[in-house]
Amino acid sequence: MARRRRTDAEPPIFDAELADMPADLRWREWMNRIEAVLFAAPRPVEREALARVIGRDASIDLLIDDIREALRGKPYDVVGVAGGWAFRTRTTYADAIATSAAVPDRGVDLTLNEAMVLASIAYHQPVTRAGVSEILGREVSRDVIGALRDKNMITAGPRSPTAGAPFTYVTTKGFLEHFGLDTLRDLPNLEALQDAGLLSKTGSGEGAEGLQSLPFRVADVDESS
Repeated sequence: MARRRRTDAEPPIFDAELADMPADLRWREWMNRIEAVLFAAPRPVEREALARVIGRDASIDLLIDDIREALRGKPYDVVGVAGGWAFRTRTTYADAIATSAAVPDRGVDLTLNEAMVLASIAYHQPVTRAGVSEILGREVSRDVIGALRDKNMITAGPRSPTAGAPFTYVTTKGFLEHFGLDTLRDLPNLEALQDAGLLSKTGSGEGAEGLQSLPFRVADVDESS
């Protein structure tokens, strides 16, 4: 059967396989494509998106490893964030970036109360509002939950099997992105933090000092409730 000819109105066919290239040049081109996509993307890029620009038998993980090796000595790196990958400046240069005032502040302003509720949800999700109140030893208002939802830190999870089937709450991908976490497994071990005295085991002793000791730092914590 004759192959259908492409018209001028149709976009060119993207060659992901690069079968005509020597193996070493093909690998380098795949690395370049991944770097280009990560550089252009405003948010972490997931595996499925990167798979579209490389060969079917290419390993994204090995390509990322080679890119990271090539970036040794550079002030930025490719890191896993929210289930994808993104360029991130190395922490060594955080002071230089802040001093330059060239980068707009992307921090999420949280009150101390919101930060404590967010930490409780992050470690105990899926958890109901009543469950968070029990963890913290005081009532958590709907307004605080609503504020965290508006800031894309939490969202509704599955209904609780308890009486009345209340909503539970879980953290979002926006939470992972903001704190530079790849998955929730990257959160520090809760029992280790408690044993180190950084968080109270009862909840009633938790406060700003414990939150600021967490490896994920809350930007611009406001002491107001």
